[in-house]
Amino acid sequence: MGKDMTPPQGITSLLDTDLYKLTMQCAVLKYFPDVHVTYGYTNRTPQMKLYRGAYKWLLEQMDKLAVIRVTAEEREFLRQKCPYLNDEYLAFLETFHLKPSEHIKIKFVPEQDTGSDDDQGNVEYIIDGLWLDTILYEIPLLALTSQAYFMFSDKEWDYENQEEKAYKKGCTLLQNGCVFSEFGSRRRRDYHTQDLVMKGLCRAAEEGKKQGWPGVMAGTSNVHFAMKYNKAAVGTVAHEWYMTIAAITDDYQNANELALSYWLGCFGEGVLGIALTDTFGTPAFLDAFKKPISAPNQKDKITPSTITYAQSYAGVRQDSGDPTLFVKMVREFYDSQGITDAKTVVFSDSLDIEHCLEYKEIAEKAGFKPTFGVGTFFTNDFINKSTGQKSKPLNIVIKIATANGSPAVKLSDNMGKNMGDFAKVQEVKKKLGYVEHTWEEGDESHRWTKQA
Repeated sequence: MGKDMTPPQGITSLLDTDLYKLTMQCAVLKYFPDVHVTYGYTNRTPQMKLYRGAYKWLLEQMDKLAVIRVTAEEREFLRQKCPYLNDEYLAFLETFHLKPSEHIKIKFVPEQDTGSDDDQGNVEYIIDGLWLDTILYEIPLLALTSQAYFMFSDKEWDYENQEEKAYKKGCTLLQNGCVFSEFGSRRRRDYHTQDLVMKGLCRAAEEGKKQGWPGVMAGTSNVHFAMKYNKAAVGTVAHEWYMTIAAITDDYQNANELALSYWLGCFGEGVLGIALTDTFGTPAFLDAFKKPISAPNQKDKITPSTITYAQSYAGVRQDSGDPTLFVKMVREFYDSQGITDAKTVVFSDSLDIEHCLEYKEIAEKAGFKPTFGVGTFFTNDFINKSTGQKSKPLNIVIKIATANGSPAVKLSDNMGKNMGDFAKVQEVKKKLGYVEHTWEEGDESHRWTKQA
C-alpha cells in the first residue's frame, strides 16, 4: 500500500455484514435452530495467491471476531429501522457472539513450504456448526480475506480519489434515473474503502436531491454502514436459504416452494418481498412461484390462501445468467399469470454503470421497475500504481456445503456458478430437468478484468 494511508481496520461490529444474513438468522432461529451445517470456501481466481504473512494476519482477525458483541445502540437501530426482525431474535442478539475457535478450520496451503512469511499459496476455510451459530461468518471472512490479499500481495495502491470516484459514479447513476444500493461488503478492498465509498455516494444522493435528478440511492446492504450514514438497510434472502432447506429435506422438486413458504411464515406478506430466483435455475423457481401460498407449520404468520407467491412478492432478483433472457422469461411468466401490476427486478450480478443503464432500459421496456445492487465496482475499483492497470479484485465465495450431513448444491442460471457435490448436482439437474446455460460475460475467473 502507498504511504500515509489510514491504518486498515478489520471487523469491529457484527452489523458489518449484509442485511440478508440477519434476516436469515432470524428465520433460522424460528424454524431451524438445531440444523447442523458446513460451509466451504472457493477462490474463483486461484492464480491470485496469498502470502503466509497474510494468513497469519487472518488468524489474528479470527481471534478478534470472538470478542465482538451487538451493542445496545445497534439493537435499538435494528428495532427501529428493521421492524421485521422480531423481538425473539433481538433478544437472541443480546448474548450472541461468534466462536471462531470452535467453528472455523483455517489452513494455509503454500506452493513451496519454506516456513517464510513470503511463501505464497492459498488459504482454505471450513466452517462447521449449527446454522444458527455460523451463518454470520460468511461476509466478515470474505471481506477480511480480500483485505489480506491487498495488504500483502497487491500493495501498489492507495485511497486517492476513492470518495470522489464513488461520488461521480453515484451522480451518473442518479442523473440517468437509476435506483441503486451499495452492495460491496464481501469483496471490498477494506473497511476504509467502503467508508469512503459511502461518503461519496451519500454526497451524490444529496446533490441529486438539490438538482432534482430522477435516480435514488435506496440504501446499502451493509447494516453497520446503514446505521452510520442513516440510510436504509437493503436486502432480503440469499441462496443458502434455498440450498439448506433443499439439503435438509432432499425434496428438490418442492424446495423453492418450501423456502418461500417458510420466509413468508417468518416475516409475513408484503415484507422483504424480493424473491431470489436462480438457486436451482429460474424455470424451476417460477414453477413454484405461481402456486398458492401455503403455511409451513403452526409457527407461521400466514394462512393458506388462493393468492400466489408471485402475486404476494414485490418482485425478483437476477443474480446469474443473461439479464436479457431473464427479463424476457419473467415478463412472460407474469403475463401468463395475469399479473399486471408493475413488479420490481433487482439486478445484482457484477454491475457497473454501463450494465446498469443497459439493464434499466431492457427492464423498463418490459414493464418492470428496475433497481440495482452495485458491489465490487464501488468498493474494489483501484489502479495498480506500478503498472497503471486495473488492480483486479479477488473473486471469492463462501457457500453452504452440507446441512445435517447432506450435500447442498446451487445450480444458478449460468453453469459457471454451479456449486456443490458433483454427483448431487447431476442428480438434481436430472430431477428438475435443468438445462445448461452459458453466458459470454459469465466467466467467473475473469469477472472483473474488463472494468476500469
